[in-house]
Amino acid sequence: MNVKTAKKPESRVGVSYSQQFKMQTYGEDNLYPQNLLAITSASGTAKLCLNRYAKFIEGFGFKDTNFSEYVLNKKGDTADTILHNVCEDIARFKGFAFHVNYNVFCQIVEVQHIPFENCRLEEEDENGYIGHILIHPDWKGKKTRNGKAIMVTKDSVKKICVFNPNPDVVLSQVEAAGGIDQYEGQVLWVSLDGPGVYPTPIYDPVVTEMSTDEGLSNVKNRNVRNNFLVSCMIIAKKGVPSFDKDGNEIDRKMIAPEDLKKFQGDTNGNKILLVELEDDEDEPKVVAFPTKNYDKDFTVTDESTVERIYAQFHQELFYSIRMGKLGFSGNVMRDAYEYYAGEVTIEQRFVERAFDMIFKHWYEVANLSFDFGLRSLKYIDSNETSINS
Repeated sequence: MNVKTAKKPESRVGVSYSQQFKMQTYGEDNLYPQNLLAITSASGTAKLCLNRYAKFIEGFGFKDTNFSEYVLNKKGDTADTILHNVCEDIARFKGFAFHVNYNVFCQIVEVQHIPFENCRLEEEDENGYIGHILIHPDWKGKKTRNGKAIMVTKDSVKKICVFNPNPDVVLSQVEAAGGIDQYEGQVLWVSLDGPGVYPTPIYDPVVTEMSTDEGLSNVKNRNVRNNFLVSCMIIAKKGVPSFDKDGNEIDRKMIAPEDLKKFQGDTNGNKILLVELEDDEDEPKVVAFPTKNYDKDFTVTDESTVERIYAQFHQELFYSIRMGKLGFSGNVMRDAYEYYAGEVTIEQRFVERAFDMIFKHWYEVANLSFDFGLRSLKYIDSNETSINS
């Protein structure tokens, strides 16, 4: 079989055009990042790997502790706070976004983090240029303010110019907005898949496995809590109906469903299905079901699913440690940390370059000499902590 005759997979991120907002949709339903959040949140393995991925991207934070404590906006967010949010977005979506404000001298005076899932790209012009980023607090239209849902309308979607710190460009935008007080600034939108391209996170190929991980958890829960698999059936006569004083029929049962609940649950032995017949002998019959043990099938599926999720995050070493293949010691953990710290250097460079781009045009640049480099995460065991303290 060659590439031509191979079955063609569906597009992972379908991009279409929204006439209403003149934008590129992020997925066929424009909810690709929101759908990813729902899938990963329901998978324990995915959440574990995602948290570790984000943690290693952030590392020990900025090398320059003065910059990490530097306040970047009126809300009081420090560089450290914004870095944490950015690293979360890179792990979940492979992209991030900043909102910047300018003063009358066309210098950047404020930086804020924008949740990446809230951003959408404007449609390209005839030159292939994307001039605006469209922002809405919830593209599902479910979020509320003052008790009212924030519907996705032209009035609720903000259209903000893309990042371009050229003073002439900023000045023209300020004039077009009617002055600096009316100017809404710019958005630095970064995709690790390239400029003007909606990114797909590194775990996108195993989204099916993540959904499977959730399904396996549901099966385990039903079997343990609700005894989902029926092991026997009781056949009983419905009983002769009687009537109350008002002439209403009362359904009498030989065996009431509430009585069967006493025999079901995670602390009881049998799973019972009640079947009622119109006419039969008065004596109930118990019919046993032939059973098959699916534990082995579930175990194999569970292990292969978890392993593939770990592998897609390049966390095979942590999976091997978890499964006991490498044992557990300070040296093993240090090697695992050192290996994975090297896996996230590209993501860290994107963050460093983004902060450098902004602070080249910061209003206090003459008085600042910050280092935007990130410190890699290293493993420190309890013995080392006690020695160093």
